[in-house]
Amino acid sequence: MHASKLNFQKNLKKSTFLFFACVIVFSLTSCSDEQWDQLLGLARDKDKTSIPDKITFTKPALYPEGVSHDARGKRFLVSSVRFGTIGEVTYNGSYTPFIEDDDLISTIGIKVDESRKRILVAVSDPGAGEKTSPQTVGKLAALGIYDLTTGSRIRFINLGALRPQGGHFANDITLDAQGNAYITDSFSPIIYKVDVNGNASVFFEDTDFATAPGAFGFNGIVYHPSGYLIAGFSRDNKLIRIAVSEPATWSEVSLDTPLMGPDGLLLSKNGKELIVVNNAGGVAPGKVIAFNSENNWESATAGNTFTTDPVMPTTATAYKNEVFVVYAYLNRLFSGVQPPVADFAVQKVPFTTNNY
Repeated sequence: MHASKLNFQKNLKKSTFLFFACVIVFSLTSCSDEQWDQLLGLARDKDKTSIPDKITFTKPALYPEGVSHDARGKRFLVSSVRFGTIGEVTYNGSYTPFIEDDDLISTIGIKVDESRKRILVAVSDPGAGEKTSPQTVGKLAALGIYDLTTGSRIRFINLGALRPQGGHFANDITLDAQGNAYITDSFSPIIYKVDVNGNASVFFEDTDFATAPGAFGFNGIVYHPSGYLIAGFSRDNKLIRIAVSEPATWSEVSLDTPLMGPDGLLLSKNGKELIVVNNAGGVAPGKVIAFNSENNWESATAGNTFTTDPVMPTTATAYKNEVFVVYAYLNRLFSGVQPPVADFAVQKVPFTTNNY
């Protein structure tokens, strides 16, 4: 075959590839959020990447309270009580700082919003971070919003300014289908709401949930597609159900198994299973319990349970129906143990009935 004919065929194949690539790119840029989610689901089905059962990563004194999986980036993102950063943990255990912002004193719960390509982070100052100050310690509750791809800052919202008096500690975040964020305040009996345009308000406030100074109240939180929130209340080891349409009508979820330091929560896709991470203060083995409910979380029964070492597991995330928790060792930070912990872990929870 002549060289000119070979070159023609190569150029034709290249042109055809570029043509279809352009069509795909054009189509994706005009995709709705629902179409993006469908495409992402297809990509997940094709993605055969296996995540190790335990990913150990090294960053001395990091103390990562929050963890969230980024499917597009094939990575876990973790917070840092000590440094106030958002870091990237690859599946092979490599840690790299991803977001560094002077306003991030201590980063707590984080949430990847894949459809809107955002990272949301709860910002507080428990007094154990490198950037702690008398002006912010025990008084800071904020929400940082960043670009999922570049890490650039989109918004920083001072939630505590809505209630200038009293203590504040932004802890965990959940999202509804419209992208509204709900953020718990562990030092005040408050749950905040921030819409997609950054408008902040006090969504829920009830003195029944007030705590003594420094004591933790509201903690982990999830949004149920039937229109209510489930929040952990650490002081009393309870789960609270709050209707979004009528926040004042809250109720306690009746459980058949006691909780011990409820921290992060994770709701299944069908809304009938709820992971509750019990940190036990890090002084006893932690427990990850999967509760099940058939009555819209008026009550729930315990199913699978995974027991950890006394590593203070805090929050959970999911990917391809698998659940992962982060081992934060926060008790060692707050008790001043030296040298600081250097190795942390993202641990796969060995449940076989996941629907996450």
